[in-house]
Amino acid sequence: MKTFDYIVVGGGSSGCVVTNRLVSAGKSVLLLEAGPRDNTPYIHIPATFVRVLGTRRTWMYETEPEPGANGRVLVVPQGRTLGGGSSVNAMIYIRGQAQDYDTWRDLGCEDWGYDEVLPVFRRCEDNETLADAFHGTGGPLKVSEPRFRHPISSAFVRAAQEIGLPFTHDFNGASQEGIGFFQTTTSKARRGSTAATYLKAVKASPLLTISTESAVQNIIMENGSASGISYRTADGAVHRARAREEVILCAGALATPKLLMLSGIGPAAHLSSLGIQVLRDLPGVGENFQDHITASVYGITDRPISLKGQDKGFRAAINGLQYLFNRSGLLSSNVVESGGFVDTSGCGRPDIQFHVTPALVGDASRGQMDGHGVSINPCILRPEARGKVLLRTSKAQDPIIFVGNNLTSKADVDTLVRGIKLGRRILAAPAMKALGFRELAPGDDAQSDEALENHARSIAKTVYHPSGTCKMGRDAMAVVDNQLRVIGVPRLRVADASIMPTLVSGNTNAPAIMIAERCADFILQSHARRSR
Repeated sequence: MKTFDYIVVGGGSSGCVVTNRLVSAGKSVLLLEAGPRDNTPYIHIPATFVRVLGTRRTWMYETEPEPGANGRVLVVPQGRTLGGGSSVNAMIYIRGQAQDYDTWRDLGCEDWGYDEVLPVFRRCEDNETLADAFHGTGGPLKVSEPRFRHPISSAFVRAAQEIGLPFTHDFNGASQEGIGFFQTTTSKARRGSTAATYLKAVKASPLLTISTESAVQNIIMENGSASGISYRTADGAVHRARAREEVILCAGALATPKLLMLSGIGPAAHLSSLGIQVLRDLPGVGENFQDHITASVYGITDRPISLKGQDKGFRAAINGLQYLFNRSGLLSSNVVESGGFVDTSGCGRPDIQFHVTPALVGDASRGQMDGHGVSINPCILRPEARGKVLLRTSKAQDPIIFVGNNLTSKADVDTLVRGIKLGRRILAAPAMKALGFRELAPGDDAQSDEALENHARSIAKTVYHPSGTCKMGRDAMAVVDNQLRVIGVPRLRVADASIMPTLVSGNTNAPAIMIAERCADFILQSHARRSR
C-alpha cells in the first residue's frame, strides 16, 4: 500500500485546485479521478462541449420521478474526467452575490462572509479585462471576454434593454444585476479548466501521482480517523493507498455524500438498514440538496440563423477551418454567451438568472429540437425546495437514490413563473422581432399564471448545479465545520459544492474553486501550526 502526504478524491474543479496548492507547498499527493484524462478536443474547443455530455466523460445522474415536474425524471450531468465540471460546463464565470456568503456567515459559518471570500476570488483570477477592487490578475484561473458573439445573443442583450432592464459589463462587481455577456473561463479561445490551468502547472512534479479511471470504493478508517482510500482501477483490480496527513473529498455534491455513507459516515438508521457499519452518525450527510431549476421560453424563426446545422456539412467545415487557423468564429464561443440577473420580486437582489442559447434546446437527454430558434432560460437563483441523496445499496458501483424535490415549493414556482413572463417580454421586444422571432412556447394559449405553471412543470430542467449535501455549519445537520473538516472524523475534509449551506446565486464553478482554495489554505495553515 503506497503512502502519500495527502489523497484527493476527485480530479474536478475543486480537486485540481487542492492538488496544485498542496504539491506547490512540497507535499506528496495522490489524485484519484473516476473518469479518463481530458484528452479529447471536444473538451478544449469551447463550442464543442455539448459533444462530451452523455459520453464516458460525464456521469448522467437521474432523479427519482419528480412530483413537481409532472412525475418526470430529471437528468443532471456531472463531469467525469480531469477538470470535472470545469471541463464539460459552459465556462460561465459567475461568483454569486455578496449576500450569499454573508448568509453563510450568519448561518454559523464563521469567516465565510463576502469580506473573507472576495480576496480568494481575486487571488485565483487572471482577468484579461478587469483589475479593480473586485477582480484580480496573475492567478491560475483564466477569465476572458467572449471571442464570438452570436447575432441572437446580441439581440437578446439589446431586447432586454428595450424593455427597461439595465446593461452590465460585470456580473461579479459591485452589483450583480443587469443583462449582458458572460465572461468565461477560457484563454486564447480554449477552455481554461482547472485541469488545463491548476493541474497542468504541477503535472510534472515528482510529488504528484494522478490515477485516472480509478473509482473510489470507500474511505479507509483507523481508530475513527481517515487513513486512506480503497479504489478500483479500469482493469478491475482493487488498490489501497494511505495518507500520512489527510484525505480530501472533492467528488461533488452527488458523489461525495455517497462515498461518506459507503464508508459508514452518515445517517445511522439509513446505513444500518443497508448493513453498513456506522462509524460516525452524521444525519446531515446527503440532506439539504439544492439545484438551479429552469423552464425555457422558446422563440422560433423562419430564418436560418441559429446553431441548428452548424455542426454538419459545409458549415461545419468552414467553422472548423476558421477556428483552426484563426482561433475565431463559432467554435470559439461558449454557446451560452449572454444572459443576466434580474430582481423579479422586489426583494432588493436578483432572484432570476437568464441563460440564453441561440438554438432550440431541450434537457440533457433531448438535445436540440427541430427548427431555428432561441432558448431563453430563466432559472430560480435561491430555491427553497430541498432534496436528498441516499444509498440504493451498499455497493459502490450501484447508483444512488436521488430525490430532487424540485418545484415542490410554491415560492419557487412563483419565482419561475415571473421569470417566464419576463423572458416572454424580452422575446417580444423589437430586437428579437427584427430577427423574425415569434413565441413557440409557452405559446399564445398560455396566458394565466396557472398555464405558465403547467408549462414550467412540463419542461423544467436543472442547470446542473447540485450542491448542499454535506453542508458547512454548526447545527445538528452540519457535516463539516468552517474549516471543511468532517465533524467527528479526524483527517478528513470535504472541498466541493456539497459544503454550501445555501446555493449561491449563480453558476457554481467559480465558487467551487474558491472553496478548494480555502481548503488548501486551512490544511497548510494547520500543518504549519503543528510543525512549530
